[in-house]
Amino acid sequence: MRRVIDWVYRGLKVLLTFLLAILIVPVTMQVLARVSDLIPGYIWTEEMARFCLIWIIMIGASVGVRDRTHFDVDILPHPATKRGEAASRMVVDLAILLVALIFLGFGWRFAQFGLDQESELTGINMVSIHIAWPFAGFTWLLFTLEKLYDDWQLLKRGDQSA
Repeated sequence: MRRVIDWVYRGLKVLLTFLLAILIVPVTMQVLARVSDLIPGYIWTEEMARFCLIWIIMIGASVGVRDRTHFDVDILPHPATKRGEAASRMVVDLAILLVALIFLGFGWRFAQFGLDQESELTGINMVSIHIAWPFAGFTWLLFTLEKLYDDWQLLKRGDQSA
């Protein structure tokens, strides 16, 4: 299972890089259209940039969950042992798990809502954008369960080293 999760993670990083590269095109076109007469001001560039940005945010958040580089607040004292660190991380991971389930459940309803809508400018079915929310919830769930399993194993081993 770890290999599948690693494969998903690598795929997300490639997709994130691809979307960032694509985002450069419409943003550059918008800037050039505003400051010069080299190209006309296209309306679709704003929408394409917005859609890319939505996916970049959701995929970036997923990568952050896997890397444990997401934002969290230290309200408890820093644990002195590896086992204490694992327990502390599990508290954060359980909170992320709750948010993942919310994104998955409500995001699925949001995606279904997008099935009946089309973009006014490009005609793209909006499910291609709305599906980003349950997709993010699913990947957060997958990566968080992996982290919870790792921390649970550390707690079971009882490693007390600092």
